Amino acid sequence: MKALMCHAYGPIDNLKVEDVPSPQPGPDQVLITVKAAALNFPDALVVQGLYQHKPTFPFSPGGEVAGVIKALGANVTGFSVGDRVLASIGTGGFAEECLASTLRLMPLADGMDFELGAAFTLTYGTSLHALQRCAQLKAGETLLVLGAAGGVGLAAIEIGKALGARVIAAASTDEKLALCRSVGADETVNYTTEDLRKRVDALTGDKGADVTYDPVGGKYAEAGLRATAWRGRFLVVGFAAGEIPKIPLNLALLKERFIIGVHWGEAVRRDRSEFTTDMKLLHEWFAAGRIKPVISERLDLAQAVDAIKRIANRQVMGKVVVLPRG
Repeated sequence: MKALMCHAYGPIDNLKVEDVPSPQPGPDQVLITVKAAALNFPDALVVQGLYQHKPTFPFSPGGEVAGVIKALGANVTGFSVGDRVLASIGTGGFAEECLASTLRLMPLADGMDFELGAAFTLTYGTSLHALQRCAQLKAGETLLVLGAAGGVGLAAIEIGKALGARVIAAASTDEKLALCRSVGADETVNYTTEDLRKRVDALTGDKGADVTYDPVGGKYAEAGLRATAWRGRFLVVGFAAGEIPKIPLNLALLKERFIIGVHWGEAVRRDRSEFTTDMKLLHEWFAAGRIKPVISERLDLAQAVDAIKRIANRQVMGKVVVLPRG
């Protein structure tokens, strides 16, 4: 089979499409014929050795896939060869075949094609966990989303609206903000041309956002925290800007703000029941037309290298889907 392979941490350009043996499923795994795999920011980090998860070499990036089960491990029950499924796998997805643990495997929902399925689990799972479980976002509250035109940002906008919040989307270009409005953002802030805190204060009557969702980090994190209300919740989701910020903790003290880390993958590992419950709700919202991944590009394996470089430089909007078999 063909796969995009990483043999050592280093520049993204070192990734190459190679012919490799098909993987063999372990007792609690299935082998999936990959129909579509989605690109996420951690893919750019993991191949450079910058992510908390360090896979064994060689490996293929690609953390979420949709496809058809080709083979079952010895202990697998509840799934059959030929089933249409989606899976969150960490690595291995940018390949014609991949392995998935049954703990992170779900049937593909009715009305959901492979491309939408591949783009669904990680971004919506992360954002629902962050907003509902970590921040306990309530109807009528104001949600500020940084990096709002990326995959998790757009998912956060849609989920915020589904939970009844007023959503302010912040991004770096007017084109990105137009996309945010198209998925339901009530207000927008261009944080390259506007003062983020002042704009949010103006939009909230100087109150600030009840919840701030930050997958960006870098220089925007402190501004986002300053734009958060009295006893507001600031969610640390990721560091797409490439820098882990050092925030003055007096900003938490002055308004009794809560700074909350979001680690969806570890939460799923610790409590599978939360994953099942959240995925059920997300599929209900999808069926009702309340959420739907925005797929901006469809690429083959060879084109994935350039896409990984672009997502590392925050030049991707929505979700990029890789089609391993063209």
